[in-house]
Amino acid sequence: MANRIEPQLIPDLFEALQAERLVTLATVDNETKGPALHALSWIWASDEETIRFAAESRSRIVENIKENPVCAINLIANESTYAIHGKCQVLEEKIPDVPFKGAVIEMKITEIRDIMFYGSKITGEPKYEKTYDLGAAEKLDSQIMNALKRA
Repeated sequence: MANRIEPQLIPDLFEALQAERLVTLATVDNETKGPALHALSWIWASDEETIRFAAESRSRIVENIKENPVCAINLIANESTYAIHGKCQVLEEKIPDVPFKGAVIEMKITEIRDIMFYGSKITGEPKYEKTYDLGAAEKLDSQIMNALKRA
């Protein structure tokens, strides 16, 4: 995909977004009107043109998207790094039956760019681990991912 612009997720990127993973989200800050970056892990592609993610209901992410829906997701996968651009909307302000006060947000993809610098590739994708109660984390992760799939 190097040096190409795609209108939707290619199969490798769609597959990468079928499970929880670390990405960064860029929004337009509703106060400063400047860029704002956020780290996310609850993310899922519902189809090649749509990505859903969850964020805390009272977070800047939700406020920023309500003010300006233009967003970008940075995804490291397939030995490269991608900028996924689109317009977001809050589908649910409060996910029912989940103890986390989370919102479900949906991005309609407008374009995807491979933004890796020339002559290189990613040799290891970012990894993270949960630092709180692992049983509680697994339960919450499952609840949130199921909410993204049914929204």
